[in-house]
Amino acid sequence: MSLRSKLYYGVYLRFMLDHFYETMIGREFERRKGRKIDWDNPRDINEKIYWLMSRTDTSMWSYCADKVLVREFVSSKGLGDLLIPLLGVWDSAEDIDFDSLPDKFVLKCNHDSGSFRIVDKTRGFDPVAIRDHFSRRLGRKIGYINGELYYNKIKPKVLAEPFLGEDSHGLIDYKIRCFDGKPFSITTCSERTGDTIRLGLYDLDWNAHPESLVFSDTTLDGIGMVPKPDCLDRMLELASILSEGFPQVRVDLYVVGDRIYFGELTFSSGGRMSYFTDDYLVELGRKCVLPIEKDEP
Repeated sequence: MSLRSKLYYGVYLRFMLDHFYETMIGREFERRKGRKIDWDNPRDINEKIYWLMSRTDTSMWSYCADKVLVREFVSSKGLGDLLIPLLGVWDSAEDIDFDSLPDKFVLKCNHDSGSFRIVDKTRGFDPVAIRDHFSRRLGRKIGYINGELYYNKIKPKVLAEPFLGEDSHGLIDYKIRCFDGKPFSITTCSERTGDTIRLGLYDLDWNAHPESLVFSDTTLDGIGMVPKPDCLDRMLELASILSEGFPQVRVDLYVVGDRIYFGELTFSSGGRMSYFTDDYLVELGRKCVLPIEKDEP
């Protein structure tokens, strides 16, 4: 990275986000969408997420976005049986205790997305490279990178969990978008590779809605490739419990055999969701009731 880039990202951008947050995320929205956010009357779900990030208390977002602390939240709802077992948590990458871990496991950071590594001891692994990777990730302030400052309040850690997937593509994600305890739709994510993922979109009755998705070279058509889960009703019930009290949140679940596992709670999805059509983003926005809208007729 050049000195100019270091000054921009390391000094200027951080200062501006810390002191002129609404202006900066508003500019980012306009750059991506070609229009300004109407802060007084936000319409689509991206605008409303930006409004919530800027104008409400997001301390619970920080708490529940922390992949370690959210376990307390899930347990407090009486749903501790949904949690994937925790094999270890470390403040430093140098402290990762590989000897205490099973033959196959997953390492990830608690404060970001995409840092995970699947380790299979039977095939050999490079602990130095893994520690170097997580050392870099622990030092990143994700909130400054993506404009979601509530992530900066999470104390970075590395955690280890058992590997639950059956192959290198991992598990199917069932991402249930909810609005104050009311599930609305399910996005499925499957067949992950290093560069692509297959997406499907379904309503609560498992009717497919490809018309609301935007496919690309990286987000591929996965409609019909994931069958309706036998435990769908229970998944929706769990999502309702976990999302209650939040104007909007995505509840991510996995299913292994006949057992449901909790994945994570996602509050901002990058604030963009380019894989949905503009019309669908507006439809999602209608479901999200902001504090300023609660008293409107």
